[in-house]
Amino acid sequence: MAKGKKNKDKKSRKEIEIIAKDLAVRKMLRGSKKSKNAKDGIAQAKVSELVAAVADGKASKSVVKGAPAPGVFEVALRAGDGFVLADVDPASTPGFIGDKAAGEALMAPLAEQVADLQERLYAEAKGGGKRAVLLIIQGMDTSGKGGIMRHVVGAADPQGIRITAFKAPTAEEKARPFLWRIRNALPTPGVIGVFDRSQYEDVLIGKVHELAPRATIGRRYAQINSFEKSVAASGTKIVKVMLHISDEEQQARLAERLANPEKYWKFNPGDLGERALWGEYMDAYQVAIDKCSTEVAPWYVVPADKKWYARLAVMNLLLAALLDLDPQWPAADFDVAEMQAKLEAMGDVTPDDPTDESPEDADES
Repeated sequence: MAKGKKNKDKKSRKEIEIIAKDLAVRKMLRGSKKSKNAKDGIAQAKVSELVAAVADGKASKSVVKGAPAPGVFEVALRAGDGFVLADVDPASTPGFIGDKAAGEALMAPLAEQVADLQERLYAEAKGGGKRAVLLIIQGMDTSGKGGIMRHVVGAADPQGIRITAFKAPTAEEKARPFLWRIRNALPTPGVIGVFDRSQYEDVLIGKVHELAPRATIGRRYAQINSFEKSVAASGTKIVKVMLHISDEEQQARLAERLANPEKYWKFNPGDLGERALWGEYMDAYQVAIDKCSTEVAPWYVVPADKKWYARLAVMNLLLAALLDLDPQWPAADFDVAEMQAKLEAMGDVTPDDPTDESPEDADES
């Protein structure tokens, strides 16, 4: 075997060892409240996924120095078979070994990478590309959806972003199929569409408050899966995120709003009524994740008691989605050399400014 090939294989094995040891074993398990035996099983599954990611090059290097390799957060946070929401510790930081300062320090360089890839995606569409990204953010009240909009989505160029906040449906929307308003808000090619709440409201609040017959709610899961499959087939990369906070953290955040006059505007008395139904909502989320975490549109459950971590995780998930798409700058649809020559031949086309006359010239006139 050639020396170069041996060195490459040695390096790959080292990468696998580092990722498996540092991320899967030491940190990923902090996102689980399972027993030791159950944790060992999860660890082995996570390590296997990470090894596969390295093998296909997806997690072979960090895009940003000091950041986890691309794809690590996808593996750490994806809700796969046997996922149990109650086993996720909302205060954990799966996929990341550093502290708050380290996480916050990574946000700016990661945002730079996201902005660059977003510009490429936008430019690709100008050249006829059909691809887009759809980032869906779900979570209980105070889970940090607004912070994601400011600190993650806000890092990208606004002209390539479309944010839609889904409130209670209007009379017109109620008269139509529940996916009608969702379909109308899908991102166009080259755009990152962001849903603040989404089609899942119809199987979350709809289920908890019995806003539709049980059979109707039951059919919606398959309808959502079919819808998302068609969206993905059209070229849109779907990233579904649940910001998972604890009931204690929600209580603290609501209390903070009530204690600060500058945050009264954020408080909705109805939030207390929803809080009283916490258990019902967790059950509804579990069902939605069980039924709708698919290969083309998996759910990522992000522990969100630590705001800095939730923002870092979602930034990485968005970055990973853009890296998967790998958008390319479009080729010129004109003769570049010809245009360069024409530009050079034109020279300076700035008209003479009469105010540039010297005093002597002015006197002569």
